[in-house]
Amino acid sequence: MARITVVNNLTLDGVMQAPGRSDEDDRDGFERGGWAVPYNDPVMGKAMGERMAQDTALLLGRRTYEDFAGFWPKQTDNPFTGLLNSVQKYVATRTLSEPLWENSTLLAGDARDTVAALKSNSERDLVVLGSGELLAALIGEGLIDEYLLLIHPLYLGSGRRMFPAGVSGELALKDTLTTTTGVVIATYEGPAPSHPEK
Repeated sequence: MARITVVNNLTLDGVMQAPGRSDEDDRDGFERGGWAVPYNDPVMGKAMGERMAQDTALLLGRRTYEDFAGFWPKQTDNPFTGLLNSVQKYVATRTLSEPLWENSTLLAGDARDTVAALKSNSERDLVVLGSGELLAALIGEGLIDEYLLLIHPLYLGSGRRMFPAGVSGELALKDTLTTTTGVVIATYEGPAPSHPEK
């Protein structure tokens, strides 16, 4: 059985929306895209490079998949481009159809069911990048095993957050690394969620 790890940038107030570019995701009038970029440093680059070099497959929601497929193949001078082109990618969606970006497999239907089946039948661990709506479904079903969170020293006051409302849980801290720019890279073991009674 595969393990599912979330790797995401977060602000101190839990925002995960559009960390990489100003035009990445402006839903709900979000105007602070690209907030994570000033915090990149060699410590973070090395940690993320080591994580991406592991023998894992990517698990992406539709919006993140479309953003990646429209951006990364054109970045010919970036060391992550070849890796992202060649890695196996699973795309959980009800709306996309073939053909997809190279080495991509469509998981059509309800993400909770298709991802649970993939997790049960795969020997290769899965990494989720971005994919907020997909994560909300997976977190709510207790399908996440580990969180690798890059917690940035800023708060935005608005923006889409990673953890869904109405779901709670306690995480066990496994490791931390602090970058030269104040980003805390924290690794947590994920629990089954707890739904408060309504």
